[in-house]
Parts: sequence; C-alpha cells; structure tokens
Amino acid sequence: MPRVRPSSNVEGVIEVNGLSKRYGDVVAVNDLSFTVPAGLVTGFLGPNGAGKSTTMRMILGLNRPTSGSALVDGRPFTGWRAGLRRVGALLDAGDVHPGRSARAHLSALARTNGLPHRRVHEVLEEVGLADVARRRVGGFSLGMRQRLGIAAALLGDPPVLLFDEPVNGLDPEGVRWVRGLFRRLAAEGRTVLVSSHLMSEMEHTADRLVVVGRGELLAEETVAEFSARGGRARVTVRTPQATRLVPLMTAAGATVTADDPAPDGPAAPPHATQALTVTGLPAPQVGELAFHHHIVLHELAAHHASLEEAFMDLTADHADYRADAQFGHQPPKRPKHPPAAARAEVDASGGQAELGTFERIRRQEAHAQAKAWAEAAR
Repeated sequence: MPRVRPSSNVEGVIEVNGLSKRYGDVVAVNDLSFTVPAGLVTGFLGPNGAGKSTTMRMILGLNRPTSGSALVDGRPFTGWRAGLRRVGALLDAGDVHPGRSARAHLSALARTNGLPHRRVHEVLEEVGLADVARRRVGGFSLGMRQRLGIAAALLGDPPVLLFDEPVNGLDPEGVRWVRGLFRRLAAEGRTVLVSSHLMSEMEHTADRLVVVGRGELLAEETVAEFSARGGRARVTVRTPQATRLVPLMTAAGATVTADDPAPDGPAAPPHATQALTVTGLPAPQVGELAFHHHIVLHELAAHHASLEEAFMDLTADHADYRADAQFGHQPPKRPKHPPAAARAEVDASGGQAELGTFERIRRQEAHAQAKAWAEAAR
C-alpha cells in the first residue's frame, strides 16, 4: 500500500487563546487556552459535553467564537486560501452524501481545492478503500466511513490534522492502523489533534494531552505527567512473614492493607502467604526493607496509575452526565454554569425533547459558517 508522502510545508501550530462560546445562557467553552505543537500527537480529552467538538469547530471556522481566538499558523483558518492544503479534518464520518461513491466524494473535494486527481487514488489506497472506491457511501459501515473521513483529511497533504473520535466503529485491526498512522504523521512533523473517549488508545497513541471539563482547561501536559496525577500507584506484596514486614513498611511511611486475612488457628499452615497492598512506598524500597531484614517475598509488583484512573479522578466534578452505582438513578449535578435548560426543553409530561436554544443556534450558525469555510477552502 503506498504511503501518503510527507508534507512539503510542515510548519503548522494550533493556538487557542481565551476561547469562549455561549449558546444563549449556556457556556459551551469558557476562556479556553492551549497550544497544539507540530511533531506530536496531542490527545483532546473530556467528558461528554465538555466542549471538545465545539472547540474543534471554532478552530476550523465553522462556529464563531463569542470571544477569544483560534489560530492556525498565526491566523484564523478562514484566512487561509485552499484550506485542505493547510488543515485536514474529520469531524463527522456521516457527513457525506450517501448517494455518492467514495471516489466521487474525494474527487469533488480535490477539484474544489485545486488538488491533483492522483491524490484521490493515493489516499484511498492509504486508508484501505481502493477496492470499494466505486461503491456508494450509503452502503458503508461506520468503520468504512471513518476511513473515508480520514482519507478526506489527508487529501490536501496538510501540515495540520484534526480528528474527532476517529476510532469509533473501527475493528481492532483498524484501531491499530489508525494508531500507527497518527504516530507516523506526527513523526513527519505534522500537527495532530485527536479527540477520543478511549483512554487506552490515547495511552498508546498520544504524546501529550489537553483535558477539558465544562468548557474549561483542566490539564495540558504529557501523557506520563497526566497519568501520575492518578495518585493510585501501589505495590502488591506476597509474603509468609507479613507480621514482620508490615511494621517495617509502616514505620517507613507506607499505608498497608491486607488483601486477604492471614490464616489463623491450629489448622493454619506454618508458612502461609499473605497478600498486601502498599501505598506511599515504592517497590524498590519495599524490596530493600525485606532484604535487609531477611524477610522472604513471594511477589513484589508495582502497579502504576492508568490514564483512565487519572482522567476519572480529574474530571469527576466536571461531568454533566454521570450514572450512580444504583441502576437508573442519576445523581444531582453541581452545575458550574447556568442550567442546561437552553439545550433542550422537555415538556412537563416527560415526552420527547424539543430543540432548544443551544441546538437551534448551533444549526443556524453551522449553515452560515459552512459557506464561508467552503469559500476559504478554494
């Protein structure tokens, strides 16, 4: 399969400065600032409703900010001519006419952006859709549509790429392919911004993270730095001499809990192994304590905080939609901004929600800005 060649004009950096967006009384994005550098994969994380998609749309000029700015190489995206040569984006894999073939869809984009027709074949090969290029998109699976959306993003060979939930619908092979593709694009010096709800994928794909909650910045740092926020690093110890080891570890500042009670009574084996969970003391120090005091260890394993644990800890108070442990119960939220009544107005009988101010304004704005974006892309 031929590879999409490295861009000849790699230089793009995304700068978001004091970006805010209101829909009526609802604050979707609030004074958000961050930078997406070239040469790295930046993961864009946040709970549902955190403002990720709205932010991406403002970067692309599809939504007009209430205040602040979103710049690509120092200017708004709409200020660039031939937009697909500057920025490639996948925001909605379903935003393709179902009656068109994959080839026809990409050919239309190539013509309107002054791109050579050979790029259509190159990107279809790159995403694995060359054999179905003449099939109508309406018959594509979600995973195939995602691949087509990625092909459209790559079409102009741009130095800047944005992907909103790109692995949705992909099978394991497709997820692995996307992971390698994003890392390769970044290695070529491109700017890659990827939003996702799959923490495991971000752990294996992203170099750095931008985390938002209720439209505000919560963290901007490397994956390793963010994972360390989890505060759940722990050590598992198994020893037949727990009664000797536990006081030593406690004296060294550790907190020790027994995973299973020590066997007791006349029937207990003389050297029964007990499992312990240790926090506040790293595994090497636990091992040194045991060694110096001639204590036998059957297991000594360090468990580091995962990206998912760190994410859940950081965003626990910034999620609009959370489920209680009890099935069907929605715990009360602690709204940071005005209530979300503007997003949907539900009739008193609990029936179907009608489009409220939030969705109505978003759609009107999207129609108005789509024309401007298309003109800028020429």
